[in-house]
Amino acid sequence: MAEAPAPRSALAALADALAGARADGVTLADQPARVRLNLRLDPEDAEALTAAGAALGGSLPRTPNTAAATINGWTLLWLGPDEWLVTGPAGDGAGLEEALQARLDGHHHALTDVSAMYATLALSGPRAREVLMKGCRLDLHPRTFGPGTCIQTSLARGHVILHQTDDAPSYEITVRNSFSAYLATWLLDAMAEYRPA
Repeated sequence: MAEAPAPRSALAALADALAGARADGVTLADQPARVRLNLRLDPEDAEALTAAGAALGGSLPRTPNTAAATINGWTLLWLGPDEWLVTGPAGDGAGLEEALQARLDGHHHALTDVSAMYATLALSGPRAREVLMKGCRLDLHPRTFGPGTCIQTSLARGHVILHQTDDAPSYEITVRNSFSAYLATWLLDAMAEYRPA
């Protein structure tokens, strides 16, 4: 039986531009393919939350607009009162999906593999926040948006999931594949003023 082809990034056409996407104080890169599972369950069902946490290796965040890492290497993003995005390395999704389905059997839930829908860009460096502020209406000041914060918002008129991962600051920007080339091009342009003349 033939092996399945490796996932190809929706941003493959911009690989050269993204490979050199560095400016003074900010870098942009296409993140490797990853698993993304959308999980919906009743936040009042303590047994379901415990079961999901056991499969994931950590508790689902219950505080709005927060993210958590698990001991198994998964990142859990709070998207709404009853919705989370589970992300992790490509290739590990089938096992996790099966484990979650088994643990949540008998509990009202929905689990959907949305890996192929999204691309993720990594923006980091001391000027990363300034670049984002050119196209995002949110207050990204460190006192309101810091490491471990995630939110669904608009960036350059596109819907994204914005997740700050550290104090550098570094951000993961998850966007639908159909909009990813536009957003990457917009970010490259927003970084232009920081490139040496």
